[in-house]
Amino acid sequence: MIRIDLHILVERLHPVCRHMLEEAAALCVSQQGAEIRVEHLLLKALETPLSDIRLILDHAGIAHEEVRDLLDVTGIDKSLAPGYPAFSPLLVELLQDGWMLASAQMSHLQLRSGVVLLALLMTPGRYVLPAVSRLLSGINRERLAQDFDGWVKGSAEGEGNTSAGNTLASPSATGELLARFTHNLTQDARDGRLDPVLCRDDEIDLMIDILSRRRKNNPIIVGEAGVGKSALTEGLALRIVAGQVPDKLRDVELLSLDLGAMQAGAAVKGEFEKRFKGVMQEVKVSPRPVILFIDEAHTLIGAGNQAGGLDVSNLIKPALARGELRTIAATTWSEYKKYVEKDAALSRRFQLVNVGEPDVEQATVILRGLRSVYEKAHGVLIDEEALQAAASLSARYISGRQLPDKAIDVLDTACARVAINLTTPPREVSHLQTRLEQRGLEIVQLERQSRIGLGDHQARLSELCAEEQTERAKLIKEEENWQAQLRLVQAIVALRAQLLATESE
Repeated sequence: MIRIDLHILVERLHPVCRHMLEEAAALCVSQQGAEIRVEHLLLKALETPLSDIRLILDHAGIAHEEVRDLLDVTGIDKSLAPGYPAFSPLLVELLQDGWMLASAQMSHLQLRSGVVLLALLMTPGRYVLPAVSRLLSGINRERLAQDFDGWVKGSAEGEGNTSAGNTLASPSATGELLARFTHNLTQDARDGRLDPVLCRDDEIDLMIDILSRRRKNNPIIVGEAGVGKSALTEGLALRIVAGQVPDKLRDVELLSLDLGAMQAGAAVKGEFEKRFKGVMQEVKVSPRPVILFIDEAHTLIGAGNQAGGLDVSNLIKPALARGELRTIAATTWSEYKKYVEKDAALSRRFQLVNVGEPDVEQATVILRGLRSVYEKAHGVLIDEEALQAAASLSARYISGRQLPDKAIDVLDTACARVAINLTTPPREVSHLQTRLEQRGLEIVQLERQSRIGLGDHQARLSELCAEEQTERAKLIKEEENWQAQLRLVQAIVALRAQLLATESE
């Protein structure tokens, strides 16, 4: 029999069926299985609502719960060696038989779980246990083959036509992988969801110069954590939307790659690399030019399979060198020296953009640009002294972190504290309420003991009652002062809002 490459088989799977296979691999990994077996795939197909297999079993009058109970895989072939499990030979053979049946006999362009089940029913004793085989014998294989569409009507795997008489768009044509694994920063800029980027004009100009080159047009932003490496890319997106870039970059889309989403569900070895190749291909054939932003690039590039790391540097190097893939990477100095600088071939593909820590004056300018954002978010008014204090005091007293990140955190915390004080009682009032509640509980306990003759507590009760009266009077006074101050603050805020509205008009 002619063997079909496993990657081709996986590519031919319907997206819902492919998701079942990914879930089957994840189940096998969670159970420390040595192989991804037919039973794993069937279990996940049974757990998928409106799957072909569920509908076929319902049509045949077979309860899928009975089949699921017989497909117990918790105690089979435990693997002692850590790593990725492989597809079992029987599972590969079943997928191959299913694809031959789907393409040659049924004229399908994609392999569905229902066709996989139909292939299994031809020789059920080969693929599943005898008990499962006997239960599945209730399915009339000939009728299923003759009226397959009728048996699986309403299936989630029937979305879109998979017959050869219709054109089925490939992921590269539809941009499916880009939609799944990237986030559009230029669209965020158009929608006003990005904060302004200040004091980074030189770095952004250098990025634009590098991106405008014909070859080796890939900046790598290097700087310590918190200096604003990701903000440079957001600043570039804002410039693209505002049209403040050369014509060569005016119509590009800046997409941020989500490495977490790409790694999720990629339990089978080679699945992550396949997804990354698909993303690269969609970037190349995209109708609009695309620039790919990879944050924390050291986790993707040059990790060299160390401690289970993913190494796709050999996939990305040729595309970077030819200028087919324009990429902006970002990483810290330590990771750059550890992974990228040691690889001479890789470091030549990238052009370094050094991002240093801004001084206190520059951090203050950055905070001025963010002032309106935090005023709107917290409903407070931020004056100039607060901006200067956040920058200078964070630089003086917070060590181990970089400006402007730590100054922004200080400003954000101060705004949150002020906003909380506008809506909740001050801490002194809360402390008084807590002490009154505690004294009330002690009074109740002592009175209870006195009633049943467990000691004489009159002296302590008198002391507690006197303290309670004093603190209750203090609490009433504090609450009155707080309410009076709150009314004054609200009036001041309303007047300032009117003044600002008048100035804007």
